[in-house]
Amino acid sequence: MAVGLANGRPAADEEARAEVDVLNSRLEKTTQLTKKIQACLGRLEATGKSVRDVAGPLNGETRRLQILGNNIDSVIAAIERLRQPADSKNDEEQIIRMGPDKAGLSNYLGSIKRLNKALDDMKASNLRSTQQTVAELQRLVKLGNSQLENAFDKLLRSETPRMIEPLHFITKNKAFPVLSQDKFNKLGLMNSFVNQQTAGANPPQESPVAKIYAEIRSQYLSSSLVNMAAASSNTAKKKNPDAIYRAGTNGIGTYAQAMEGLFLSEYENICNIFTREDWGSVFQATCQPALVELGRTLRELNGHIKQHMNTDCYLAYEIVEIISALSNNLEAKTGELKSSLAASLKPVRETAKSSLAELLEDTKRRVNSLQTLPQDGAPIPIISETMQRLQTMVEFLRPISSIMVSLGDGNWKSVSASRSGAVGDAIPSLASFDVGADGKEIFAHYCTDTIEALMMSLDGRARLILQKKPVMGVFLANSVVIIERMILQSDLGPLLQGRLGVLEAWRKKATSLYMEACKDVSVHLFDMIKTGQGGRSGGGRPTSGQGAVDSASIMKGLGSKDKAEIKEKFQLFNAGFEDMVQKHKSYSMEKEVRGQFAKDMQNMIEPLYCRFWDRYHEIDKGKKGGQGRVKWDKGGIAAVFQGLY
Repeated sequence: MAVGLANGRPAADEEARAEVDVLNSRLEKTTQLTKKIQACLGRLEATGKSVRDVAGPLNGETRRLQILGNNIDSVIAAIERLRQPADSKNDEEQIIRMGPDKAGLSNYLGSIKRLNKALDDMKASNLRSTQQTVAELQRLVKLGNSQLENAFDKLLRSETPRMIEPLHFITKNKAFPVLSQDKFNKLGLMNSFVNQQTAGANPPQESPVAKIYAEIRSQYLSSSLVNMAAASSNTAKKKNPDAIYRAGTNGIGTYAQAMEGLFLSEYENICNIFTREDWGSVFQATCQPALVELGRTLRELNGHIKQHMNTDCYLAYEIVEIISALSNNLEAKTGELKSSLAASLKPVRETAKSSLAELLEDTKRRVNSLQTLPQDGAPIPIISETMQRLQTMVEFLRPISSIMVSLGDGNWKSVSASRSGAVGDAIPSLASFDVGADGKEIFAHYCTDTIEALMMSLDGRARLILQKKPVMGVFLANSVVIIERMILQSDLGPLLQGRLGVLEAWRKKATSLYMEACKDVSVHLFDMIKTGQGGRSGGGRPTSGQGAVDSASIMKGLGSKDKAEIKEKFQLFNAGFEDMVQKHKSYSMEKEVRGQFAKDMQNMIEPLYCRFWDRYHEIDKGKKGGQGRVKWDKGGIAAVFQGLY
């Protein structure tokens, strides 16, 4: 067993050694192969380095050649682009010379756009070789724009009549004409294109088509309104110098109506052709000549009003209302022309403001210049003329109240105050023409001031010229009644309700003056006669509650001297009363004045006479008819008074 183990171990060792030898042999071969690979790698590295040294310069050169090729291609493309406008110039020139009508508007505008682009490209290249082409393109663009403006002018003129008759549209309630939608589109396209051409101009330039539009359409507006302006001036001329102006009889209302219709139609045209930022300026320029003519017409009317202030001041009030309404309407719908219309209206508005004070002063001046007055107390024409003026003012209460509110309450009392009291010259708003409580109150104040000034002036002249109190009383009372009647029988009544106290004061004064004669007569009917030694006799004045007066008893108690005084009183009364009755009948009195004065006379004299007659009528006892002192019994004198009414 042991021998077998000993024989087996050497065999294993031999096998192991054999394997080691094999491995060593393989390791040696691997080492040799590695060395060969390393030698190859060294040779390969050396070869690569040589290749890199040779290929590097070749790669940079190739890159430069590529860049040069690209640049050459770009130059060729640029040359082609530069040659293209020059090559197509003849085609574009043909379109331009045909004009927008023959070439077609869109085709024509496209040609100008292409020319402008080509011109911009050539200018950007800044090449000397293109300078001639640039000049030719500039000439074509200029020609194209000029022909486009001419086309705008031609198209607009073909659609614009020389004038229209506004009255035809006003009377038939027809809308004023505007351009057709087709023309809106063409004109708007032209304007838009031209605006693009001038948008970059430095300094900014006015659009040439806007200027063309304003020139053509302003002539149309002015020509259409010229007859209206002439009619306004002609209708102001008067056949009767004293005729008071009546509302609506002047052509200014129709003139303003025509102007508003034409202007609003023109604004619609402008809004359809021009851009929003140009609406105001084009509208102003288009309307300006017509506004100049309006200003000239208003100045002419203002001169006429100043020459006929008493009768035609109402025309000034009407013009203020009409032109203010025109201005407010146009401003509400367009936002324009208010300042222009305010400037045109200013002279008439100033005249309207100053007229209030001038009319008041004129009333005083006319009364104070009177050299004579009717000796029978008859009223004079200036009274009814003044009241007629106030009555007519009520028809123009809207503009007058507006003027008075701006003037200030009471500032009409002098011309200088009326000219300086106004708040600005701007046209009042529509709201200021609403006659509210303030407007009516101020106008009523003006009326009472006018009446008071009239009555004071009449009273002053009556004192100086008439002098006799009864005649003065008749004159003032007639004046009061005429004024009151003309107030109550007109639209002044509601406005002056509760303000007639000013007349009551003058009525009382007139009555007081007239009754002076009655007092002089009635003094003869007073008696202070004592009939007894120690006091009054049974025939004295009866006390309250005493029975009927016995004239016979009273007469028996009178002495001869007292009877003579009674006879004299009857005689003096008779003479004074007859004279008073005769004068009363001779005075020129209004019906109301005659009745009122007769009543006042009767109320004063008849009770006194009846008392006096009751006591002393027996003074004529035994006298034959017509020989006594007692001329009237109580019934007789009552009949006389009845005849005075």
